[in-house]
Amino acid sequence: MSRYRLDPTPEQEYVLLSHCAHARFVWNLALEQHAFWSRHRGGAPGYHEQFRQLTEARAEFGWLRAGPQTVQQQALRDFAQAMANFFAGTHRRPTWRKQGVHEGFRQIGVKPHQVRRLSRKWGAVLVPKCGWVWFRLSRPVPAGVKSYRVTRDRAGRWHVAFAHVPPPVPGPGDGSVVGVDRGVTVSAALSTGDLLHVPGLTPGEQRRLERLARRLGRARRGSRRRAALKAALARLNTRESDRRKNWVEQTSTALARRFEVIGVEDLNVSGMTRSARGTLQRPGRNVAAKAGLNRGILANGWAKLVERLEDKAPGRVYKINPAFTSQRCSACRTIDPQARESQARFRCRSCGFACNADVNAARNIAYEASLVCTLVGTAAGPAVAARGRSGVPGRMNREPQPVLS
Repeated sequence: MSRYRLDPTPEQEYVLLSHCAHARFVWNLALEQHAFWSRHRGGAPGYHEQFRQLTEARAEFGWLRAGPQTVQQQALRDFAQAMANFFAGTHRRPTWRKQGVHEGFRQIGVKPHQVRRLSRKWGAVLVPKCGWVWFRLSRPVPAGVKSYRVTRDRAGRWHVAFAHVPPPVPGPGDGSVVGVDRGVTVSAALSTGDLLHVPGLTPGEQRRLERLARRLGRARRGSRRRAALKAALARLNTRESDRRKNWVEQTSTALARRFEVIGVEDLNVSGMTRSARGTLQRPGRNVAAKAGLNRGILANGWAKLVERLEDKAPGRVYKINPAFTSQRCSACRTIDPQARESQARFRCRSCGFACNADVNAARNIAYEASLVCTLVGTAAGPAVAARGRSGVPGRMNREPQPVLS
């Protein structure tokens, strides 16, 4: 997906919001039909039956007929795909879409002449019953796009995303291996010794965020002051989210270009960030501490970094068992739970090797990834084996080795 910032006029924004409302109404209606389903009532209607019902509803209700039929049909298609993903076990059950939170719709059957380049900085896309809507041409529009999705975030910004499959990022072809250890204090530590951090809010922005949150708690529900405070909070939150996404994109692209093989820990991030509150019968323990850890994991973009790496370097990302990666010495391969003196310091009591704890874990990940490459016989395997265990200290080597390059 290639996303661009839309710049609609006030009249066009009103039409776009009505399209979002129609798509949200159709989605929620389809979800309500499936929620009403039970063994005694019979099976829930499928996509074709819901499509027929939508045609009848458009013929009866003028406010629904005023919206584009393709937008409403694509909402049904999206819901059918969401249910298929749920039954396949790859996604959770679809939930209700709310006003102000889930604002968007999808348009298919886009012709080449419906996307124009107006100048060096601006382009325009033809939206049904809305006309030509300008968007910021931050990069060239992909050729041959067939569909796009229009969305509005909580900060009130409109975006258009053109669907296409970008080509993978080519690797260096030299058999280089890198290990990536994700953390909370250090967002990503590389086996090369690099320590990468996700840029968050500045101290001034963080103080403003906390001040706005306190004022929001005192505002009366439904008031204009509360709506203004929510919009200001949303702008700060989206600013932090945009910085995290930009860091993930730049880091994943740089890693895919610099290294042939990328090793990461095989972590269940969704399970790790699950709430520890428990139930009334079995309440959780250390709930506040676990909630802080969950926020730290999510703020560092653990899952998104690996997802983008797999998209940009398909077949070159290897997920390694995370067991003992932080307790094993990367020089002598000795496992010692007490070798990690602090969060940032690792010192092996067997061979005396010392370095940053996250870098030591990243080296262990790179070593395991190089072994996997050799076993599966990938293109990087022979090059890695020829260099001697990819430059990472081996099992029989007792002396500290240079950092992986």
